[in-house]
Amino acid sequence: MDRPTHPMVVVGLIVFESALDLARLRERIAARFLAFERFRCCPASDAAGATWIEAGGFDIQDHVLCTRLAPGAGQSELEALVGEVASTPFSPGRPLWTFHLVENYQAGSAVIVRIHHCYADGIALIQVLLALTDESPAGAGAGHPVQRAGKSDEGLADSMLGLLPELAALTLRGGAQLIEKGIHYALHPLEASSLARDALGIVGELAHITALSDDPRTHLKQPLVGIRRAAWADPLSLEELHTIGHVLGCTVNDVLVSTLAGALGSYLESQGDKIAGLTIRATVPVNLRTSGTPPATLGNCFGLVFVELPIGIRHPLERLYTVRRTMQALKSSPQAQVTLGLLTALGSLPAAVEDQAMALFSAKASLVASNLPGPREPLHLAGARVAQLLFWVPSAGEIGTGVSMISYRGQVQVGIIVDRGLIPRPAQLVGLIGAEFEKLVLLVLLGGASLNA
Repeated sequence: MDRPTHPMVVVGLIVFESALDLARLRERIAARFLAFERFRCCPASDAAGATWIEAGGFDIQDHVLCTRLAPGAGQSELEALVGEVASTPFSPGRPLWTFHLVENYQAGSAVIVRIHHCYADGIALIQVLLALTDESPAGAGAGHPVQRAGKSDEGLADSMLGLLPELAALTLRGGAQLIEKGIHYALHPLEASSLARDALGIVGELAHITALSDDPRTHLKQPLVGIRRAAWADPLSLEELHTIGHVLGCTVNDVLVSTLAGALGSYLESQGDKIAGLTIRATVPVNLRTSGTPPATLGNCFGLVFVELPIGIRHPLERLYTVRRTMQALKSSPQAQVTLGLLTALGSLPAAVEDQAMALFSAKASLVASNLPGPREPLHLAGARVAQLLFWVPSAGEIGTGVSMISYRGQVQVGIIVDRGLIPRPAQLVGLIGAEFEKLVLLVLLGGASLNA
């Protein structure tokens, strides 16, 4: 799914309260990150598929690099550097990941992380990165990945070629894994009946996805230039989000998604788009790992759901309750399992067919939105305390905008990474997120929650 305009790379940012030592960072990565052998490997593709090949002459200095900001540099300078690093291709013949230590950022330093999506999905990668950290500055024993998973607050991460018979069959096999042993179901007719109902539901959902209209043309649906820009908003209080959600009978994610939709609507309207009554879609990754899967197991095991964002509804409460209805409907939908199967199926088809399918698939949405639960307690890496965590997801096909949300120490950080051809200055968009949330808070304080009736 790589494209010259946007490679499938997950980008992370860790900001520290104090300076981080390069030598100690390399030692930590060698001891804990490289405990996963796959990170010493490169993916190699041929006509038969893809395999992992151990990289020859591996040198950690090629992957853990150092740069320095000018004196007095702040968030805007770091945002520009993140976009520049995110737009830089990996060195050929080397494993597809890098850590860039950024010195002289405010009172401390930062680390920009890039890892290609083929190694693992966001749920796995956040666990791998957390394995680099410790709960105290002194640290734990080296060489032992420390697995800590924050519990999701009903997170989105937890929570098209037509209906060709061959594609439907591949979807059923690859995504839902419903057909395992035919003889088993012959001997267990009640299970076979349940299987038939599930299969019909999946084929119906596949038909629904295929029939979705293309997203409307806005500034988010323009030709891509291949240069990415990054930005992040001031953090939102998780306690305030919980409180507002409780008062209004909504989840934290309903509030977050509605706030995002409000900010997108305000921004697009400022750019001249006519948004009255307009709805756009975001594809949202959903974790499909089973409960017994170790948190830091690499690989990709996620589906996608299409979430409608009512950007044309300008009243915050009306928009929030519209989002809530959408989210409730998706909770009982097999859409995530179906899209996992669809992606699995497409991966086994010829490249030309896959390209056409991805173009059709991506035309149905304007952005990717992802939400990951982070740790609640403060963390340290190589002796330096982590002040801030951010990440950005890649997009596919003609989608050029990725919005990510992650919680850490009682705050939710929202970031955006976008093609410069769509939003030249993403700081303008993220600056609207706090304003939209404050509108909702103000309505609650003024008693506007009664509109729920």
